[in-house]
Formats: sequence, structure tokens, C-alpha cells
Amino acid sequence: MYEIIILIIIIIFTLVSAILALVKTDLLEVAILSGITGVGVALLFQLLLAPDVALTQVIVGGAIIPVFAALAIKKTTRVDDG
Repeated sequence: MYEIIILIIIIIFTLVSAILALVKTDLLEVAILSGITGVGVALLFQLLLAPDVALTQVIVGGAIIPVFAALAIKKTTRVDDG
């Protein structure tokens, strides 16, 4: 019973962070929210008894992709049309 409640909470948390990542305009916030989404998916994999997939997800989706996105955002400059 408690596992289902925890699963539902993690699903809601993951969906909210993914939706926020879609609607935000600040790209650094989007990178952070995508990392939170990746960690949420990794927690779901762990609860569904797939620890190998969870470990890969937390490394790639929770760490590598947000760091690369943040570095790419930092390296680019904003050009205003005007």
C-alpha cells in the first residue's frame, strides 16, 4: 500500500518538473528541471525493481544532460533582434 502511494507521489513530482521545464523561458532553469525529471524517472525505475536502468538514468538523465545543457547555455550569447 505504501509503495503505491510513494509511486504516485514520485510520478506527480516527475510530471510537474517536466511540465515546468516545458513552460519556463530561462534556459538554465530548464536544464535544472530536466535534471530533476531525470532523477524522478530514475526513482521510478528503482521502485519498479530495475536498479541497472535506474543507475544509468540517474547518471545520464540526472547529471550528464543537465550539465551539458548548462555548459552550452553558458557558452552561447544572446542576440537581440533590434
